[in-house]
Amino acid sequence: MTRCRVIALLLLSFLPGAAAGGLLPALVPQSTLQLGRARFSAQPVLELTTRCDDACAQREAALAPQDFQEHLSYETLYANGTRTLTTVELSPRGGGTEKRWQRWRRRRKRQIYGTDGRFSISGTHFLLDFPFSATVKISTGCTGVLVSERHVLTAAHCIHDGKDYVKGARKMKVGFLTPLQGAGNGTGPGGLAMRWAHVQRTQVPKGWIRSPNSVSMDYDYALLELRRPHQRPYMKLAVAPAAEEMAGKRIHFSGFDSDRPGELVYRFCRVEDETAHLIYQHCDARPGASGSGVYGKVWDPIQHKWERKVVGVFSGHQWLEVAGEQHDYNVAVRLTAPKFAQICYWIKGDYKSCQNE
Repeated sequence: MTRCRVIALLLLSFLPGAAAGGLLPALVPQSTLQLGRARFSAQPVLELTTRCDDACAQREAALAPQDFQEHLSYETLYANGTRTLTTVELSPRGGGTEKRWQRWRRRRKRQIYGTDGRFSISGTHFLLDFPFSATVKISTGCTGVLVSERHVLTAAHCIHDGKDYVKGARKMKVGFLTPLQGAGNGTGPGGLAMRWAHVQRTQVPKGWIRSPNSVSMDYDYALLELRRPHQRPYMKLAVAPAAEEMAGKRIHFSGFDSDRPGELVYRFCRVEDETAHLIYQHCDARPGASGSGVYGKVWDPIQHKWERKVVGVFSGHQWLEVAGEQHDYNVAVRLTAPKFAQICYWIKGDYKSCQNE
C-alpha cells in the first residue's frame, strides 16, 4: 500500500488542553424562542457520506468566536412535536489554544478496510457486561450510548437531515438488550430481546441544523432524554485529548450494524488522523453503527489509572481531498471542550455545575 505525505490545512477551533481537569468554557443560555411544530418529513439516513476539500477546510479555519456561539445554539424537540430554539453565549476558559496539526495520511478503501475487523458480541454475560451494556439501539435504525441515568448520545443525522426531523423521530424509542424470562424463545442473541423506552426530549446543535453540507459532520451529534431512568451503568464523557494521549492511540465502539441484524458488533482501531472537530480512522463499520459512542482509554491523573471515556460519536464516511489527493475515512465527531460543555448542560440543566467536570 503506497503512502502519501500530505500537509493538510486543518481547522482552527477551541482545542482541549493536554490534560483533563482544566476549566471548561462557560456555555450560558441566553434566550429561548418557541418554534412551530416539526413536520417529520425527512427520510432516515443510516449511512452519512460527506466530502471535504481545501475550500471546506478554509471555511472552518475562518470561523470567528460568534460563529461557534451560533453553531452551539440548539434546538429542543419534545415528545408532542413542539420545538424551541435556545441561543447561547460561549466564554472560553482554560486551554483554548489554536493549533494547526500536520499528519501522515493513507489512502484506503471505504467502510471495510481489508479483512473485516469487527467482532459480534455473543452470550448474555458479555452483552450485559459493561461497556457493551451501555450501547443502545435507536428506533430510527442507528446506535446510541448511555451517558447518564436518563440520557443517550447519538448522531444528529439519525434523527434530523439538516432541514427537518426524520419520520421515525415523531415517536422515537431507545432499545435495550434485555434477558428474556424463560428459555427457548429468545428473539435476540443468547436469549435476549430488545426492550424499548420512550424518548421525551431531543436536543440537536444548530451547527448541524443550519448547514447540512460537507462540513456539517463537525456537529453531527444529538442527545436524547428518556422518560424514566434506565438503571444501567453508563459511560462517562471526556473532552477528546490528542490521539497520542489515549492508550495505544486506539478508539473503540460498539453498534448495531445493519448487515448483522440482531447482533451487537464491537471494533477497535488506531486513529489515523484528527482535526479540531473530527477523528479520522479505519475502524470497519456498516450502516446502523452511526451514533455509536466512540471511546478511548484516557489517563485519569486523580485516580492514577486509565479509564474508558466517550471522546466522540461515530458519524459516517468522508471523502477528503487535500492538495489534489483523495483520501477515504470513517469519521467520528470529537467532543471538543465547547461541545462537552454543551452536552453537560443538556444533561445537568445547570452550566455552573459543569465548570469543573
